[in-house]
Amino acid sequence: MKQVSPISIAHITDIHLFASEDEKMLLIPTRESFEAVVERLKALSSEIDILLLTGDLSGDGKPESYDHLQSILNSLKIPVYCLPGNHDHTGIMSDIFNMGMVSRRKSFQRGGWNFILLDSSQPGCVHGYLNGKTLDWLNYELKMLGESPTLIALHHPPCAVNSLWLDSISLKNPQEFLTIIDRHPQVKLVLFGHIHQEFQHQRHQVHYLSSPSTGVQFRSSTATLTIDKQYPGFRLLKLYPNGMWETAVERVPYFHPLQLTAQAG
Repeated sequence: MKQVSPISIAHITDIHLFASEDEKMLLIPTRESFEAVVERLKALSSEIDILLLTGDLSGDGKPESYDHLQSILNSLKIPVYCLPGNHDHTGIMSDIFNMGMVSRRKSFQRGGWNFILLDSSQPGCVHGYLNGKTLDWLNYELKMLGESPTLIALHHPPCAVNSLWLDSISLKNPQEFLTIIDRHPQVKLVLFGHIHQEFQHQRHQVHYLSSPSTGVQFRSSTATLTIDKQYPGFRLLKLYPNGMWETAVERVPYFHPLQLTAQAG
């Protein structure tokens, strides 16, 4: 039997770069931690076909943060697809990500898979919401793209993640999203960010996956925001044309002394 090569994806999320190089998020210097992750991505670059970034790319929504991020991403020489999170400024992000390795496409095909990227951000809100126009577009794309295996990405989790405070700021209309997913059995994977931790859940035949932040990590199963001691990282996925897939989380041994004592909530 002929062995079919998979397409390899690196899922990167919640970078939180700031305009100022010295700015921190919950005591973690996010630019420094992201650069540690980038070094690992460089070592793997020959094995990665796509970088998929699921929001909170910036921590302050300022042009300088996106300029710096675009420069780093271009240096990796790997095609990049991205969507915004609640900390992003969608207009500025779209204006700056217009060259080099970063694509603006939100629906594309690679390696026998369909990819659909959704914007769940709402201006001025921490929680997410998929408006009617976005949901109609999702349903249309799934109908038009046919039966090839499909991966959908958004920023906010469309399912409970067993943390009281995170579940209160997740996607506000998950049932509308899930109703569409239920109509289309070709959907295999839903990737999201926002929760700064590794998470996996299965609903029917669809697997819902989140990945570590490249910066600060949130402890799972907590009532209030609590910093986790785990290293920053990202998720690797191998997607086969027959709809099968494999995944593993990579963590980077980045150490910042305050990371071990910082708590909030």
